[in-house]
Amino acid sequence: MTLTPLQTLGIILAVAAGTQLTRWLPFWLFPEKKQPPAVVAYLGKVLPPAMMGLLVVYCLRSVDVSAPPHGLPELIAIAVTAGLHLWKRNTRISIGAGTVVYMLLVQLIFCITTHAVRRFCGALYCCPCFV
Repeated sequence: MTLTPLQTLGIILAVAAGTQLTRWLPFWLFPEKKQPPAVVAYLGKVLPPAMMGLLVVYCLRSVDVSAPPHGLPELIAIAVTAGLHLWKRNTRISIGAGTVVYMLLVQLIFCITTHAVRRFCGALYCCPCFV
């Protein structure tokens, strides 16, 4: 399906208008001089931690604790992320370090010999676990 230039322009303008509307709407509804409703203030306090919890559950949904490595890389990475965040209170550092720790654990320490890895690598010695 090919769009005409007019249809393409219409889609671009509709998306731009929708994006701008969602950016400006909160400022129009709740100006600086006016106190936001109690429910909006409550949601502003409650939703960020709830979303973080939802993301953690989503990330851990496919961890199989009955098979090696029994979720240890995930548990260690979560502990590093939480510990760094409690210590430094810096989201970028804690999430970045947790991600690096998880990738190092999965790629170097807890890597498991599988046929798929051998086929992907083309050699038995591409992963440090095979040496």
